[in-house]
Amino acid sequence: MRKLFRFSRSVPTASIGVYLVALSAVVALPLVVFVMLLMMELERRDREILAANTAEEAQTVARSMDRTLQDMTTTLRVLATSPELEAGNLQSFHNRTQKSLRSNSLYVLAAAADGQQLLNTRVPFGAPLRKVSDPESLATALETRVTHVSDVFFGATSQQFVFNVVMPLPEDVARSSGAAALIMTQNAADLGRLISIEGLPPQWSVAIVDGAGKIVMSAGESNASSISAFPEETLKLMTGINGTIEDVDGEPRQIYGYAQVLGSTWKAVVWGPIEAAQSAVIATSRRLLIGSLLFLGIGMLCGYLIARQLRIPISQIARMAERIGKGEIVSPVETRIKEASQIAVALSNASFDRSQAEDRMHLILHELVHRTKNILTLVQAMMRQLARQSRSMDEFQKAISERLQGLGKSIEALASEQWAGVPLKRLVTIQLDTFAEASDRVELDGEDFALRAEAVQNLGLVLHELATNSLKYGALSVPEGRVRVSWRQDDPADPHSLLHLTWEELDGPAAHEPSETGFGTTIIRRHAAAAFGGNVQIQYLPTGLVWTLVAPREAFERGAGDSVQDLMSG
Repeated sequence: MRKLFRFSRSVPTASIGVYLVALSAVVALPLVVFVMLLMMELERRDREILAANTAEEAQTVARSMDRTLQDMTTTLRVLATSPELEAGNLQSFHNRTQKSLRSNSLYVLAAAADGQQLLNTRVPFGAPLRKVSDPESLATALETRVTHVSDVFFGATSQQFVFNVVMPLPEDVARSSGAAALIMTQNAADLGRLISIEGLPPQWSVAIVDGAGKIVMSAGESNASSISAFPEETLKLMTGINGTIEDVDGEPRQIYGYAQVLGSTWKAVVWGPIEAAQSAVIATSRRLLIGSLLFLGIGMLCGYLIARQLRIPISQIARMAERIGKGEIVSPVETRIKEASQIAVALSNASFDRSQAEDRMHLILHELVHRTKNILTLVQAMMRQLARQSRSMDEFQKAISERLQGLGKSIEALASEQWAGVPLKRLVTIQLDTFAEASDRVELDGEDFALRAEAVQNLGLVLHELATNSLKYGALSVPEGRVRVSWRQDDPADPHSLLHLTWEELDGPAAHEPSETGFGTTIIRRHAAAAFGGNVQIQYLPTGLVWTLVAPREAFERGAGDSVQDLMSG
């Protein structure tokens, strides 16, 4: 008690308006803080998903490039066993190889150990040939005796940027043919088919980078020209086989996903601004923040308006009290607050009684005490009534919580399907799994199909209401009761025909029409009919409740018809 007394003394003196506005702020500020923390967590999780997806995109491009190099290597192995090459008949080998690889835009070179070309399928056999334009790759392959993938270079014969896959020949083949290695070359521009920006966020790019840090081919927002240099500092950070890195120093902030092309020093890189990829999350966060700030402002405004309504009668009563102190007779003031009006009447009566003779003072005081007791009794009665109402508020909050839980189940199912729709049987199962004790007593009958997102949310609300009602009053409220959920289409071949969806309760207590229309009845009747553009029929039978919705199938099915208006979203 002493601590409470010392705390009350430390509270500053202020008007009732200040205290009510402060109370509104104290109530709303935790919501604002929670929304900010929620936004931070949402952005963090989205960033993790973005990093994983970026790395996966880079690995996809790297795997495509790896398959291309593997195909080229396999082709070289087959060509190395050619009878013409083993016999040293380079002209026949040239003609057959040129003809077989012409459609694939691939070319084969045979080179001596000093780099002199012996044949090149880009030109006719016998045409004058110079040494290879990339002697380093040839030397590396001959030294290591392992197939080597070169960096991109400018080919003297092709007069464009190319890359080579160099395979050293066995010694016996080299002796018979005079060629130390076979080289398969391809134009760098032909790699454009391996990269695509489809599925990437706006303003993002993808590129293939060789071991020297040159961009072999790119696509996307960066518009990086081929054979230009990729930022060296960024490449140094790309360690390991694959992964992601972030550049938070630049503007806008970038994220890079990279993957090593196996069997080479090349990399596939996918990158772009983080903000562009998280635009949806950022927009949602802003709306949440604006909404919470608006909630705070509305709360403080309501506190101010309520304080103003309280301040006016209090000021009027205070002026009445001042006049009574001066011995005046005052008339009661009319206020919008019942208690304040009663106090005004009491003060008016007190002022009249005070003007009476001194011998009536005791009677007046007794009357004031009596009136005070009446006021206290009234206040106590009101407190008891409010206490009884608070129990129904808890039930109301519990009902709202259960409905939000049911809607949350539907949204969770849609997210898992990337909002592409949820099968009808799965939606029914998800909604009834909330009531674990009764979920095994529900039968499903009908050909399954995917629901559109709007239908998932609206039908989820309806199914939750039907299940809740059945668990309280219907078939699911008794052990032997069961429910059959069935659906059929008038003409399965016609997507515009009507769908009949029925909730039928069996072996339960008799169904009785409610005397009052509650929130649940509104959901299963009016909302269901409006949301799906159909008709709802409810039968209260001795065998149980039968609820039927007849609406066009295109209102349910994903990808068919116009969007269903979500009447509950407003």
